[in-house]
Amino acid sequence: MANDAHMPRRGFRLPLFDGMNKVPGGLMLIPLVLGSVIGTFFMPALEIGSFTTALFVDSALPLIALLIFATGTQVSMRSTGPVLAHTGTILLMKSLIPATLVILLGLWVGLDGILGVSILALLVILDNSNGGLWLAFTGRYGDHRDRGAYMASAINDGPFVSMLFLGVSGLADVPLLAMVAAILPFFLGMLVGNLDEKWKNIMVPVPNIVIPFFAFALGTSIDLTAVVTGGVQGLVVGLIAAPFTGFLVYLGYRFMLRRGAKSGLGFAAGTTAGNAIATPAVIAQVDSSFVPYVETATAQVAAAALITAILAPLIASLVLKRAGALEPASDIAEAAETATSTEAPGDPNPPADPRSNP
Repeated sequence: MANDAHMPRRGFRLPLFDGMNKVPGGLMLIPLVLGSVIGTFFMPALEIGSFTTALFVDSALPLIALLIFATGTQVSMRSTGPVLAHTGTILLMKSLIPATLVILLGLWVGLDGILGVSILALLVILDNSNGGLWLAFTGRYGDHRDRGAYMASAINDGPFVSMLFLGVSGLADVPLLAMVAAILPFFLGMLVGNLDEKWKNIMVPVPNIVIPFFAFALGTSIDLTAVVTGGVQGLVVGLIAAPFTGFLVYLGYRFMLRRGAKSGLGFAAGTTAGNAIATPAVIAQVDSSFVPYVETATAQVAAAALITAILAPLIASLVLKRAGALEPASDIAEAAETATSTEAPGDPNPPADPRSNP
């Protein structure tokens, strides 16, 4: 009993991080939903300025850029081929095929679309993917090939693919420089990681650090009021789009990339990017014939972005679990093991208590 007085007392500990990781994609999903709730009902509290606004409202783009750089540091020059193969597969199955199907539908039924969902909204919902969620999910269950394939999101995230497929007059002048700017941090990170192994090791924990913060900031841009009042069709389309487009990428992973049990990762690409919420307005600025569809399409895209962010990682985790592959990839496991083994061990021969000397 006397020794009990010298033992340190453990304080109360709430496992927030471990709790988020128990939810598929939870490291991004939970802050995203929390940010959308606070942004919808308590936004003035986040707009008081200075570091509060900078971190919780305006941080999404710089933190995503840092994550992209960190992802690049983990890709060796020898693995660029597999990374590009994964990127091309995701672009083909998640963007090019769905966009082609939507355009064919538009040629048949017109811009009004079907069941209250315009061709504009349908195209924007289907032809892009949430790169942040992809990085969050593959950062836990994928490897360097999957994480490097985020470049697909850098290309399809935004109005570029939608503009190309809509064929609006003047859209042939696609701003290639903007796409170069989107993927440049990745290649800079790859250069630094290949030149200096220490930088590569330093950047390993970056995803766990930045994902919750940029997810929250992205969530503040999703107005739940608009989702509820005008996005019911968007929720329905999102419920269909997540398994449909995810299944297409799954087929690419299984039969083109030959990923076997890990093919379920493809379902994590069945998302609509948060940045896509602004795409209808951007397209309407180029072609005024889309102006009547912008307000409804924006609400529908916001609804789809939210529901696909919830549904896609859930489906991916279920498919991976059924295949016995819902476990961290080997490079993730090795990094965790290395971090654990480098912790300073306790002294195996502690000095004797002087009070015990005769």
